[in-house]
Amino acid sequence: MACRAGYTVNSTVPNVGQAVLGKEHVIRLTFTAMLAEGHVLFEDAPGTGKTSLARALAATVQGSNNRIQFTPDLLPSDVTGVTIYDQKTQKFEFHKGPIFNNIVLADEINRASPKTQSALLEVMEESRVTVDGVTYSAGRPFMVMATQNPIEQAGTYRLPEAQLDRFLIKTSIGYPDHASTVRLLGGSNLKDRSKDLSAVITTQAVADMADLAATAHIDTAVLEYISRLCEETRNAPETRLGVSVRGALAMVRAAKVWAASQGRNFVLPDDIKELAPVVWTHRFVMDPEAEFSGATAEAVLTRILADVAAPQQRTNA
Repeated sequence: MACRAGYTVNSTVPNVGQAVLGKEHVIRLTFTAMLAEGHVLFEDAPGTGKTSLARALAATVQGSNNRIQFTPDLLPSDVTGVTIYDQKTQKFEFHKGPIFNNIVLADEINRASPKTQSALLEVMEESRVTVDGVTYSAGRPFMVMATQNPIEQAGTYRLPEAQLDRFLIKTSIGYPDHASTVRLLGGSNLKDRSKDLSAVITTQAVADMADLAATAHIDTAVLEYISRLCEETRNAPETRLGVSVRGALAMVRAAKVWAASQGRNFVLPDDIKELAPVVWTHRFVMDPEAEFSGATAEAVLTRILADVAAPQQRTNA
């Protein structure tokens, strides 16, 4: 299982990397979120390749994708879909919204009203949408890739903690390095590099791999380590709220996929340490006074990881 998952990730990451140059680690994290059936929040400046990443990933897994530009006047029905009465058939028909795709890019999600943002809560948590009392499945795989601009905050709505908690990973793509930038500039005639990508794996195979990765072994000692870390984030004087139970479960799912992508069928404590910054820091609610004094979620987590002793690593499951 682990070898198969590792081969899958090691073949998909370079394929996506043809469209998003020099960002192998971010691509690997995004694909980890997909196999863990989670969602990704990108906090990035415009023009860093978020749309290209969504398109390239969809092309690689032979899936569908759509982009929703979130604006203050966007309605929940613009996301989920709407039921319309057909006079010819004299029946109500549901017209699916753009959320019914394998990969959905929610661009500038914090520009929409809280009411519209809340339309994503059910589908992100349960991969289904309920409209007028009828439930529709979003299918598998399903992943929301949301973006928010960390610089331009005018006219935006801060994402509520319940919404942030539903993102498995929060990360950023960032600008490419010098060599990758030169390559991008040299291929300026290619407006969309994802169009030339061929599929490496099918959506059904991705769903199967997600099921297989979920069976990776995680020792009780590692589970206790995760629990202790979460408790410390809640007890830290700089935080009002630490990592929730949902956040702890998210770490377990992500760590299993991450281990499988490395060719292992068991989780190591080092997997937890590597994933903790992207899986946990966005779940912290910092104390305002501590934050004003310069405390950050990243610094608090770094201290906790240093203070809490990790269990002795095992070389096999």
